[in-house]
Amino acid sequence: MAVFLSYILLGLSLAAPIGPINAAQLDRGIKNGFWHAWLIGIGSVAADFLYMLVVYFGVVNFLHTPLIKTFLWSFGFFVLVYTGIESLIGAGKISSSSRHNDGSYFKTFFTGFFMALSNPLTVLFWLGIYGSVLAKTAQTVDHAHLVLYSAAIFIGLTLWDVCMAALASSFRRFLTDRLLVIISCVSGLSLIGFGFYFGWEAFKILFL
Repeated sequence: MAVFLSYILLGLSLAAPIGPINAAQLDRGIKNGFWHAWLIGIGSVAADFLYMLVVYFGVVNFLHTPLIKTFLWSFGFFVLVYTGIESLIGAGKISSSSRHNDGSYFKTFFTGFFMALSNPLTVLFWLGIYGSVLAKTAQTVDHAHLVLYSAAIFIGLTLWDVCMAALASSFRRFLTDRLLVIISCVSGLSLIGFGFYFGWEAFKILFL
């Protein structure tokens, strides 16, 4: 049980660092409430699961090719900048007295999915941390335990997403309209900032 809990803690610690997903969850929670914020996180977890399968079945060299890395950085640039600009445009429409649920749940889910899928930092995690944990654990436990411990990581990721969604959606009840707009703008700018960082990494691969 202690080992299982340690893997849940690993999942929590992986999701906790501030990044594009957390910024997007904060923005969606403030604008549209709990479910939109939570679906951003669930979309991210779905992308994580896809990468986990890639690492689990050993298809890792494919992700190291310059073409794939350039595509991921470039696609991440587009997704993050687009989402950030959308957040800035919608910031002026926020009102603490009118909670709304604009936007499809499917769109929100796939926003989180593509943000995580196109994030090379996510790839580095699954190749580096999960890959090394998998290799070490495989030496001492059987296949069933590998699946169990991998599931524990996803439990940790999901728990963090629920906490972030609840926190973000709760902010609307206590913040003024002005603060809501400021937070949404900061979230949007942070997404754009991450996006340009991704764009710069793609530029370096192509031209430097």
